[in-house]
Amino acid sequence: MSDDDLRYEETPFLGGLYDPEILKKGRKEFVLKDEDVVAVTFPKSGTNWLIEILCLIHSKGDTKWIQSVPIWERSPWIESQPGFVAEGPRFLTSHLPIHLFPTSFFNSKAKVIQYVIRNPKDVIVSTYFFCNSVKLAKRPKSVEECLEGFLEEAGPYGSWFERCQAMLRTSEGEQTIRKVYDSQKKDTERSVEKICRFLGKKVEPEELSLILKNSSFEIMKENKMSNYSMLGDVYLLQKNPLMRKGVTGDWKNYFTVAQAEAFDKLFQERMADLPRELFPWE
Repeated sequence: MSDDDLRYEETPFLGGLYDPEILKKGRKEFVLKDEDVVAVTFPKSGTNWLIEILCLIHSKGDTKWIQSVPIWERSPWIESQPGFVAEGPRFLTSHLPIHLFPTSFFNSKAKVIQYVIRNPKDVIVSTYFFCNSVKLAKRPKSVEECLEGFLEEAGPYGSWFERCQAMLRTSEGEQTIRKVYDSQKKDTERSVEKICRFLGKKVEPEELSLILKNSSFEIMKENKMSNYSMLGDVYLLQKNPLMRKGVTGDWKNYFTVAQAEAFDKLFQERMADLPRELFPWE
């Protein structure tokens, strides 16, 4: 966190990106419609990948939309002004914890895809590189600095452990499903098929192939409408692309043995009451 960051109802946010008045207004006044689909994620857990998949499911694999409209316009953020003016039916995105989520959701039939779970060690590494790629965040000097903030549960958007626990205690159903980044990387086709069933969308085999192809990391990284390069040097440090690797297990290249052991100890303490099979990584 930096001096410019803000805290709203005990949750820390990057001050350069958020307005407390919009956060307050969003909770009370943002109207979620029955036909809306919302990707609710913890940062650095595959948010943009999920958005791209949703857009391609909508277009049945056709790339015209994802190659002509920026990703932040295709799926605006609930906690930002553009989200308020987006017309439906809508794809929306949010990093908000459940206690700050629009109350209108609970009286709607809007569908929510919770995509919070990613190996938290990879989240830490990805956060380090992200913060060193944008101008609106404090730039940590090392992965170790990000790790310390994570262990103290003091980083932007609050505690990963609390968010993960809350999500895993929410039953899946007609209105909500959850996704795991690591599982989706392992079997993307099966994951996309699950999303299609959840949304009530039927796609033909050739359409599914196009969705898988055009939502791949390699294709997204080259698509200026999806890789955030259009934001330019007003927001970005050009030497560090926002889309870096898109892999699992990269933490092994940055954690020391002692750091990994310290993290595993806290993880076991905080998540001991949840089934181990919910966390499909080493």
